Amino acid sequence: MNTKFDELLDFPCHFPFKVLGLADERLPDLIVEVLQQHAPGDYSPKVRPSSKGNYHAVSVNVTVHSKEHIELLYTELGKIELVKYVL
Repeated sequence: MNTKFDELLDFPCHFPFKVLGLADERLPDLIVEVLQQHAPGDYSPKVRPSSKGNYHAVSVNVTVHSKEHIELLYTELGKIELVKYVL
């Protein structure tokens, strides 16, 4: 990824991730599982269903330590089969 996170942020810092995926009760747990592998911590994801209920938006703040750390989390969260987008 060719991002400019290193120019815009002072590390370590809290970084908000929003993950959009299929409406499945497992989605928040799968997201936290990936986060625990790459950024261990205590997470409380916030889940918002879409207006039709087909999708969920899961928001979670993560302490990141570098540009590469953010990029790794984007990549790994995107690999979850229920996930459509990582913002």
